[in-house]
Amino acid sequence: MEQFDNIDDYIADLKSKLRDNPTCGNTHYNLGVAYLSRRDFLEAEREFLDAVAHSPRMAEAYVQLGGIALQRGDMESCLSYNVQATQQRPFFAVPWGNIGFVYMQQGDNDKAHKSLKKALKLDPDFAQAQATMSSVLIAMNDFEEADKLLKTLLEKHAHFGPGWNNKAIIEAERGNWGEAAVCIRKAEESGFDVPEDFKREVEEKSGN
Repeated sequence: MEQFDNIDDYIADLKSKLRDNPTCGNTHYNLGVAYLSRRDFLEAEREFLDAVAHSPRMAEAYVQLGGIALQRGDMESCLSYNVQATQQRPFFAVPWGNIGFVYMQQGDNDKAHKSLKKALKLDPDFAQAQATMSSVLIAMNDFEEADKLLKTLLEKHAHFGPGWNNKAIIEAERGNWGEAAVCIRKAEESGFDVPEDFKREVEEKSGN
């Protein structure tokens, strides 16, 4: 593996490789990832589109395209790209997790639950899918199952902010305001922005 002093040198090297072999899907994909690390979404998107044009079965590139679509708030494109990823690699957990997330955002909890169940069957330790599934279960008022899932998640990922936020919601639902306040603190320590209204309600009722 070649070492580069900075991302610009790496990008220049990949561009040079593409001049010699412009139809290499892998190189386009790697260049897309490099642009993403620079938060250059437009160039990254162009490279991922080139990657799937030359390597139509590259599921990871569809997932990246879905991530860029999500970043600009285009839920339908995000869903479409991730569905394409599952068509190329049906046993790849990540796109199933992303599909579940989009359905949850769209308020379709049944479809979200089904997709996330598939993601977690393929990869039981997929933290993001576990957190999204716990959100879906909370939305379906299945607090017991959500709590079980969060226990598993937070034992392995003690600094996973969305998990602590969801745990706080469950504790608040049960009237355990002190516990909810502790969970909110842990969520914030993990870098998660807890909604202000919820935070204020817990503070008032817990006395913290």
